[in-house]
Amino acid sequence: MIRGLPRTSAERTSYSETSTYADVIAFIDSLQAKNLPFVRQELGRTTEGRVLPLLILSRPLVHTPAEARALHRPIVYVQANIHAGEVEGKEALQALVRDLASTSHNVLDSIVLIAIPIYNADGNEVFKPQAVNRTEQNGPESVGQRPNAKMLDLNRDYVKAEAPETRASLAAFEKWNPDVFVDLHTTDGSFHGYALTYAPSLNPAAREAGAYTMDSLLPELRRRMQRRDGFAVFDYGNFDSGYEERDITDTVKQGWYSYDHRPRFGTNYFGLRQRISILSEAYSHDPLERRVKSTYAFVREILSLVAERGARIRAIEARADSQFAHGDFTTLVPIRSHLTTAPQQQSVVFEVMAHTGDSSLTQPGVPRGYRRTGAMRTQTMPVYLRFEPALARTIPRAWLLPARDTAAITLLRLHGIQVEHPSINMTSARLSQFVIDSLRTEPREFQGHHEVHLSGSWRDTTTQLPGGMVMVRGDQLQAVAALYLLDPESDDGLVTWNVFDPELAPGRTFPVFRVLSSPNGSR
Repeated sequence: MIRGLPRTSAERTSYSETSTYADVIAFIDSLQAKNLPFVRQELGRTTEGRVLPLLILSRPLVHTPAEARALHRPIVYVQANIHAGEVEGKEALQALVRDLASTSHNVLDSIVLIAIPIYNADGNEVFKPQAVNRTEQNGPESVGQRPNAKMLDLNRDYVKAEAPETRASLAAFEKWNPDVFVDLHTTDGSFHGYALTYAPSLNPAAREAGAYTMDSLLPELRRRMQRRDGFAVFDYGNFDSGYEERDITDTVKQGWYSYDHRPRFGTNYFGLRQRISILSEAYSHDPLERRVKSTYAFVREILSLVAERGARIRAIEARADSQFAHGDFTTLVPIRSHLTTAPQQQSVVFEVMAHTGDSSLTQPGVPRGYRRTGAMRTQTMPVYLRFEPALARTIPRAWLLPARDTAAITLLRLHGIQVEHPSINMTSARLSQFVIDSLRTEPREFQGHHEVHLSGSWRDTTTQLPGGMVMVRGDQLQAVAALYLLDPESDDGLVTWNVFDPELAPGRTFPVFRVLSSPNGSR
């Protein structure tokens, strides 16, 4: 850090405090007062009306997506504080913006960086003791809450897009079309031996971009973090001990498990756009200073690696864009997946925990009755990281749905999916329609919804279509996302989130048709 430049709240307090929303805004103001070269824009506004700052850094500076694209460089979108109690990303990203903008000859000569330092600004302001808002975290003493002001978990909102923050980020994805998305978090439990863990998009529908991230980018990042920064990192997951006191004993031989593949999670969703996405999870049981520094190093290494491999990354994404924009109606795309049944055997480092013999609290983030020993062990165990398709479908020539389904149409457009009125008479087109055999609704409410699951069968038909239909073409950039959202058997689509509920019942037909061929017989 250059002398005389502003410091973050964490830096000023020797990492005993984290930034308020006002602190973040004041920090950005102070960077501008120093005439540091970056562009400040507005991502959107929160439920409570707070402006979400969006910062753009590059050399030369760009103000618009067109200017960014004219540089022919990767655009990297880094987001912090989606869960406002997980504070290190917010602190690390502020510091990184300052340090990159104040020095020359760095990655800004090769990339465009979009930084969102405080995404869940409303949740950030609900400060409570760490023992209340982040029970499994080693400080600071006071942090914000996980959900936003509407009590929505923003990292479960990327499909249903109910929060204003989510809608703003979807608009930014569509506007800027980033090549890489990085989402900064903190872990929730297991006592492992890594400063930070990470994951790509875990959805198999992420295809080449997802595979390249998992098999090439992330292994290289692991090597660089150890060699250049001194931080051991590993694939994100948790131990499954098989005991009620999960994750806190040394009985971890049953394995290391990743989390979830569904696109309600931001990095999984971004993979449906056929782009690179990376989840960063700082180790919650490290002190705040170490968590900030490991996150800072990880983001810096991502930017460096993307700068080096920009041409390769953009070529992968251009192939996907061409494939789907021109129409790929034969490739099977997964719409439902499950965790692999063929794990890899890997060595995983964990910390031995000791019973105290009473119910005392020994350290923030450590369950009562346990204490950390600092003793690390390495155990070879099954590591479950990948998801495998359970159901796949081809992309049709188009989908047809009733114009009255305005909620569905609005959501599709929010996701950058083009919805139009048919330009030709579709009454003689060959169609397929889904007949519902069974409907299961989850009894437990989740994020204000009772999730829906359908099963049934597809039947080809030349039925007379009712009037007032709109069309979603299958030859468009977001065709994979359209398939995931519109298919009735998708494991995280519009059906899941109750969008079509009034029209669903066993024995009825699903209101969305698949167009198998147009009236002239082309496929």
